[in-house]
Amino acid sequence: MAVILHIETSTDICSIALSKNGIVRFSKLCPEGPSHAVKLPLFIEETLNFAHKNGLKPQAVAVSAGPGSYTGLRIGVSSAKGLCFGWNAKLLAIDTLKLIAQGALKQLTKSDALICPMIDARRMEVYSAVYDAQLNIVQSIEAKIIDENAFADLLDQRTIFFCGNGAAKCQNIITHANARFLTDIQPLAENMPALAEKAFANQEFQDVAYFEPFYLKEFITTVPKSKF
Repeated sequence: MAVILHIETSTDICSIALSKNGIVRFSKLCPEGPSHAVKLPLFIEETLNFAHKNGLKPQAVAVSAGPGSYTGLRIGVSSAKGLCFGWNAKLLAIDTLKLIAQGALKQLTKSDALICPMIDARRMEVYSAVYDAQLNIVQSIEAKIIDENAFADLLDQRTIFFCGNGAAKCQNIITHANARFLTDIQPLAENMPALAEKAFANQEFQDVAYFEPFYLKEFITTVPKSKF
């Protein structure tokens, strides 16, 4: 058990939390993003003030490691690294899709159901994975183009709860009878403690100097078209 600061910036939502022994003691979020570069430093300051007033010194910083927004992930990871250097704290990397699945667990209505978290990518592409109710991996992380046959092999056997900000655009395409959609599940720092505590107990610490987010796909820059 530990005091852990949690940072989540993989999507438009910016959130932070502080937990002790797996229980959230403080949290902040801004759903109106992306505004991570502005909001996160303020959230960190508020969290540190709370920690200081309550005698809580973080032993680790857990950060959402991707996949997700290239810019958002870099802001979150760089902030987490700075805090780890300053405190001599451990760095924990939390899989973003698994974090979304963690948030969906309480809404499962079938013990044998599967969870498919989705992060919105371009057009009809999502970053996705499939987990069982114990968060064991059933289908590995991938960038997937969604069509009417997506996940058909699994849907023929089990109910799948689709969630995350990529699920909404798939609702009219994945129409299998075993498909369920949870529209209010997002990756949030307040849902990180269970995963972070497990990683801390297993000493799954990252190299603060060399850790990089998991982007899944390389960032592609484009040259703006000339206005003349």
